[in-house]
Amino acid sequence: MWCFSLRSGLRTGELHLRGLFYDVATAQVLQVITAVVSHLDPVPRTIDNIDTLITLWRPLARAQVTARPDTTICKDGTMSAHYDVVIVGGGIAGLSLASALAGKCSVALVEAEQTLAYHTSARSARQLIPSYGPPVVQELTVRTLELIAGQDAGRPEPVLSPRSFLLIGDEATVRAQASGHMRRITHAEALDLCPALVPDSFAAAGLDTGSFACNAPVLLEDHRRRAEAGGVDIITGARVHSAQRLGSGWELGAGQEGFQAAVVVNAAGAWADELAVLSGVEKVQLQPYRRTAAIVDVEHPLPEICPMVAAADDSFYFRRDGEQVLISPSEHEPSGPEDAQPHPGDIERLVARLNTLTTLGIRGVRTSWTGLRTEAADGVPVVGFDAEAPGFFWLAGQGGYGFQTSSGIAELAAGLILAGQEPGPASRTAEALAATRWSIRR
Repeated sequence: MWCFSLRSGLRTGELHLRGLFYDVATAQVLQVITAVVSHLDPVPRTIDNIDTLITLWRPLARAQVTARPDTTICKDGTMSAHYDVVIVGGGIAGLSLASALAGKCSVALVEAEQTLAYHTSARSARQLIPSYGPPVVQELTVRTLELIAGQDAGRPEPVLSPRSFLLIGDEATVRAQASGHMRRITHAEALDLCPALVPDSFAAAGLDTGSFACNAPVLLEDHRRRAEAGGVDIITGARVHSAQRLGSGWELGAGQEGFQAAVVVNAAGAWADELAVLSGVEKVQLQPYRRTAAIVDVEHPLPEICPMVAAADDSFYFRRDGEQVLISPSEHEPSGPEDAQPHPGDIERLVARLNTLTTLGIRGVRTSWTGLRTEAADGVPVVGFDAEAPGFFWLAGQGGYGFQTSSGIAELAAGLILAGQEPGPASRTAEALAATRWSIRR
């Protein structure tokens, strides 16, 4: 069965019926439009020429009108819904891009799971840290913070709330990382910020005061709402099982649905290389890594203004979570794409260690989970059109920077997609993220 909505697209004179492309001169569209306009008052008796059709279509397209249920046309048989862009993956990357493209072209977002943001995006530490990551990631983080902060004014519940980031460790390791957005602070200042730290557990510290806590559910829901309001079709429970070039575009099979599009966006996270292979595209050697976290009960809760604390050697981090504390061993263990689960003993070993490095007094584990951080060989996200497969757009490899770069990357990706295969002189950021860069073709 298929149903439709009417909306304007990228090209004048083209109708999009739930993404299905039709030329306005076809007899089939004349029949469809007859049904679409049946909700108009007065109802036209006939639409027997192209001028009448266009006259009726233009105000509807401008208003982004969706056919009411009582005027829905359904047809048995297999159909391929046509879109300008099909995004594969409903995590923060795919949703933020769908939100950025909404209203500018016809878009479908296809998610394999029954719910959006099921894997890595639902298992985030929810901290946006401008000093974290390579230079291009830091640049995108700053832009993401600007974009989210600008939208927070119109939200009933803000996404961002200030929460500093405290780095502790030995002198050399902290010195190497405490630059740019992070400044060195004294040992005494670090203890004032986080009284739970045992004084002899670290020698040096750095502080990023531009860091923010991220209300991930609010941000994800906001992107979903903006996307759907702009006409994006979101389809869940539809795993892609086939993908191939068809003429100048792509044809995909996902679940029980069929799709055709000029551009396919690979936002499949840990499955991004698998989707590429399925599509006949050379993979870019993305590697998923495990990252486990837990919420623990403590005898001595952290103060409300306590920063997130991380070891400079990437051996742990922790932060306040109400009266509990979120902890992570910060492991970087390779994994295949999967619904990752905690390994026995990982959290227990960290609990024992933190009970010696802090005065938290961890009493028990309330819940734990594991997500996958998928990275390219050079640790930089992969964003851009594939060099050899026209219309295949990479939006993957965000590693641990998914939320903190999401809006900045979506803004960049939307610009590249709307500009097409020949976007003109590439920006420095686009070049650093490009799927064609030599550093990821190992």
